[in-house]
Amino acid sequence: MALDGMFLYFLRHELEEKAVGARVDRIHQPARDEIIIALRWKGGAGKLLLSANAGGARIHFTQAAPENPKQPPMFCMLLRKHLGSARLIRLEQAGMDRILRLVFESVNELGDLVELTLVLEIMGRHSNIILVDQNGKIIDAIKRIDAEMSSVRQVLPGMTYQMPPPQPDKLDLLSGSVSQVVERVAAGGREISKALLSAVQGMSPLTCREAENYAVRAENVLAGEMNEQQKNRLEEWLSMLKLRLREFSGVPTILLEPSKKPRDFSFLPVHQFRGALVSREEESFSALLDSFYAERDLMDRMKQRSHDLLRLLANTSDRIARKIAAQQEELRECANRGQLKMNGDLISANLYQIKKGDTALRTQNFYDEALPMVDIPLDPALTPVQNAQKYYSEYRKQDTAEKKLQELIAQSQEELQYLDSVFDSLARAAKESELAAIREELSQTGYIKRYKEKNKKPEKLLPIEYRSSDGFTILVGRNNVQNDRLTLKDAHHYDMWFHTQKIPGSHTVIAAQGKQIPNRTLEEAAVIAAYHSRARDSALVPVDYTIVKNVKKPSGAKPGKVIYDKFETAIVTPDKERVAALLVKG
Repeated sequence: MALDGMFLYFLRHELEEKAVGARVDRIHQPARDEIIIALRWKGGAGKLLLSANAGGARIHFTQAAPENPKQPPMFCMLLRKHLGSARLIRLEQAGMDRILRLVFESVNELGDLVELTLVLEIMGRHSNIILVDQNGKIIDAIKRIDAEMSSVRQVLPGMTYQMPPPQPDKLDLLSGSVSQVVERVAAGGREISKALLSAVQGMSPLTCREAENYAVRAENVLAGEMNEQQKNRLEEWLSMLKLRLREFSGVPTILLEPSKKPRDFSFLPVHQFRGALVSREEESFSALLDSFYAERDLMDRMKQRSHDLLRLLANTSDRIARKIAAQQEELRECANRGQLKMNGDLISANLYQIKKGDTALRTQNFYDEALPMVDIPLDPALTPVQNAQKYYSEYRKQDTAEKKLQELIAQSQEELQYLDSVFDSLARAAKESELAAIREELSQTGYIKRYKEKNKKPEKLLPIEYRSSDGFTILVGRNNVQNDRLTLKDAHHYDMWFHTQKIPGSHTVIAAQGKQIPNRTLEEAAVIAAYHSRARDSALVPVDYTIVKNVKKPSGAKPGKVIYDKFETAIVTPDKERVAALLVKG
């Protein structure tokens, strides 16, 4: 899934055709390791995204509009200072390295034209974005690397920029010989794909497996065991790849699971999966990467911004779970309280046999039809009547404890369910305003300290709105408080209400407006409700639905908690594309 050097080669060519000559309009840093540079050129504009994320370092034009932090980070401010209104004059890539240099022409503080270079290093967890001046000195980096973090190469302001250590003894397919590559691969005793990976610069494991698949046709053959025909097929495939590189004739290809979830991508058609993954061609390499990473980037950004809430919810849930376990253990200890009452009854029935100072009573158990003999321990310091009362007292204590423990366990389990629903809302939050609403909800329920920003009103958050194929409005709550307001205040009695069965999720309402709701709209609302729940990635999700009139809120219940009766259940499968097509763009 990593962006390899060859993919970057095609991507660089695509970016050159559009971006070279463009001027910097704005610069934003929506995430800790992500920069967006808004460029404008004659007749157009675009947003260039550079990411140094360990799991998705890349560069491409994006259509996404992520929320930016209220206070720009220092690196963002520095880029604005040096690259504001700068012109992108060229892009440079050394061979098939995963390092791209964006060279800008800018005006310095003295009014002189200077060249500044923004270096994007795509190297997994070592990925970085570095601003370098005309003398090769580092101005700053999105990730500073000091001697404690790396003894090989430091990246700090004022230091001379040095390229990362080169990959040892790898061949450049574009400038080298294909037959030389085949000879090197055939000399090894490993799998062909692994031999290719260590021999050729810029090839990803996916591309190497595609070459192996073409050469040996799924046979289990090691690199050193290839016959002449297989070597010729490998040379033929590599020659085709070299021609694609020379002519920039790559094909932006995304690989999807049967559920339509993106799995991988490539710069050429992929045949190795034989139907296990669906291949789809995209209009451009930028569009491919934008589509592939869009949802995951949103999740990563929101995870960064909601880290404190996630930690609070996790710690609170763990504490409550431990409390429930302790209460259940106490409850199990109360299970023998019937024996205590029976002992008291047997002592009371045999007071005449007991003398003060006795340590046990041996008598028949008349509660058992077989009338077995039992031994009941006695406290020799107590009278017979006091021994009986002691057993009765213990029985009443455990009986009261059992009722109280059952009540406390039910309360704790309900609290866990509530926190689970907040987890679900947090996992689906897509905007800073949604996080703020969840913080406000947790402050109202006492989980965090209430705070308010001076002279700032909270942004009004509306439900997510959809329009069914039949023209009905479908509204979805974004959090528990909004779920309550949507269902119990805004909706009318004969609107239709939906919720996943015993699964945390959003309340979903069809505004009936006095009309008969068609089956197609009911199904679409059920799919939307399933999509806005924890079962988003599941299949055959049960969704309950009923008229709003049948939905009630228990007295004293937590936000989002409702009960309902006289409902029906639909079994649906969440469909992201279908849901997106019904969304009303706001």
